[in-house]
Amino acid sequence: MEKAVIISIRGMQCFEDTGDDAIELVTEGQLKRQEGGFLLSYAESELTGLNGTTTTLEIEEDKVTLMRMGEFNSQMVFEEGKRHLSLYETPYGALSVGVNTKRMDCRMGESGGDIEIDYAIEIDHAVAGENLFRIHVREQKRPLLKQ
Repeated sequence: MEKAVIISIRGMQCFEDTGDDAIELVTEGQLKRQEGGFLLSYAESELTGLNGTTTTLEIEEDKVTLMRMGEFNSQMVFEEGKRHLSLYETPYGALSVGVNTKRMDCRMGESGGDIEIDYAIEIDHAVAGENLFRIHVREQKRPLLKQ
């Protein structure tokens, strides 16, 4: 089962030195059932600064893995109450960052659902930013063609 979906993403980043930064994006994507959960994928755009990159979220019962494939690849693992080390590629080289998931709520089904993740990014064991993102997924309704 693979379905065309509309994905609404709201992200908020809070940094001590620079304040808050918010982004909101609505895009088309694909939702696919797989053993143990779902795969949600979409193409990034110029708005996110990741044009030419495909983002895929592997959604399992207690874990969400975000993978970006393109000019700069990255992977982040979110699991409530746990800290994971991830490799994050930048134009200046690769960084090892800690992803500390404080809270995660994930409700996904075959026709869509919601994901909310509250997490901190750590560089050299120091918090570099607090982040919250919400993703809403719904089936894309195709207009009926008149005969």
